[in-house]
Amino acid sequence: MPIIESSIQRARLNKIQRERNVSQLSAYRTEVKKFRKAVEAGSDNLQELFLNASSALDRAASKGLIAKNKASRDKSRLAALLNK
Repeated sequence: MPIIESSIQRARLNKIQRERNVSQLSAYRTEVKKFRKAVEAGSDNLQELFLNASSALDRAASKGLIAKNKASRDKSRLAALLNK
């Protein structure tokens, strides 16, 4: 455990930030998985799920959870799945 007060505060903040980041990463991954499963099942609402997934990717990239290039690459791959 840290002894210095600023180190204690930093440790507390790191915990809070990590919890927030993990939940946001999980939400983005969930949206992408929903879209991929819908593509495999041949669902009707693919366009809506694609918009949700791409929005989640953009949100994760803007918050610094994933790199901009990764978000762009993943969106491109999802769009290719949509157009198949």
